[in-house]
Amino acid sequence: MAWAFAKISFTPDVQTVQAEMGSRAAYRSAELGETEEPALDAVERAFVTERDSFYQATVSQTGWPYVQHRGGPVGFLKVLDDRTIGYADFSGNRQYISVGNLRGDDRVSLLLMDYPQRRRLKIWGRARTVNELREPELLAQLESPEFRAPVERGIVIRVDAFDWNCPKYITPRYSQQEVEALLIRARLQPPAVVARQTPEVPGSGALPLTVVGLRQLTPDIRAYELQHADGKPLPPYRAGAHIRVPVVLPDGSTSTRTYSLTDAANGLEQYRIAVLRIDDGDGGSRALHDGWQLGTRLNVDAPGNHFPLHDDLRPVLLIAGGIGITPIKAMAEELSTRGVDFQLHYAGGASEKMAFVEDLRRHFPNRCRFYFSQTSEPSRLDVSLLLNSVAADAVIYVCGPARLIDSVRQTARRLGIAEDRVQFERFI
Repeated sequence: MAWAFAKISFTPDVQTVQAEMGSRAAYRSAELGETEEPALDAVERAFVTERDSFYQATVSQTGWPYVQHRGGPVGFLKVLDDRTIGYADFSGNRQYISVGNLRGDDRVSLLLMDYPQRRRLKIWGRARTVNELREPELLAQLESPEFRAPVERGIVIRVDAFDWNCPKYITPRYSQQEVEALLIRARLQPPAVVARQTPEVPGSGALPLTVVGLRQLTPDIRAYELQHADGKPLPPYRAGAHIRVPVVLPDGSTSTRTYSLTDAANGLEQYRIAVLRIDDGDGGSRALHDGWQLGTRLNVDAPGNHFPLHDDLRPVLLIAGGIGITPIKAMAEELSTRGVDFQLHYAGGASEKMAFVEDLRRHFPNRCRFYFSQTSEPSRLDVSLLLNSVAADAVIYVCGPARLIDSVRQTARRLGIAEDRVQFERFI
């Protein structure tokens, strides 16, 4: 199904530039078919109502864009239904540029930022003003009773499209309230209480790390950025590598879990992992999601690698299922840097539940294909068709659920592909 934002944003001029820069083919599929009715689901609703500011663009009578910052208490931007959002417009510097622009052109574009988690949501829509005399009940819905700033009007926006944007280059920033909350949790608990809750620094490895970044990739997958606790350089690694991290379980015991490093190690000063929360699992991922915060310390061993890339120039077929994308993403980045030909096939339920989909589309538009089984028009990875068309000397790397790996290995065996050309790593 086509994306509504593509119908709005991919004008002929934009398409021309995409063609010039080599990304046209990757985005072409977004324009096929009928434009869907955009509907804010639980993820978008929560994101919108958790904001305390956003940026809004309008268009003037002379065609000039105007971007304005709007702020207020958390939740001042409200979701009225799955197609409608709105906010109380507080009195400001009385230039009325945005309000005046809306009289001639009701189109708006909003950019909502979550700097700590490095997330941003773009919204396109049609806006109208709400007057207290004509629509007092609607304006009352938009007000925040605990916020005392004078309300001049309401702005209601009918959503025409939205899109989650790439987190790259978003610098984490924290409000005073967020910093104070972190300091309270990290420093102000009595030492005896902290000692009873968790070990001072879990893990027995010789490499001390500190959590310096968190990013919510999907509703259930969170990325963590780890730096050397003493600011020293980190041990190098190659794509396919992993680290074993200590996790403090709810009963107070410490266990370890293995997570792949998600980035190619090209001068990185951080290790990055992505963790899928599994609430009905053994409790490890849930404890990590609940326990790791900015500033969390841990001791680990240097990265290990049981899933290394080959060093020659043979072409590569990368296959990922679900959270198995984590080492495969690093492999794609390293192969691209080395100039090795590769194709990546990534299967999962739906794009919004799969990590790194937009990053991969953006960086490798002609090398990736995605398969979504939980959509109105599901597409499934045909392993037999894929392996039948692979180059005779290609090396195959697959990571994901056991059923995917078993399917690739059995199909390769049936087709006479040598076992040493099929490398795999299992993710449960």
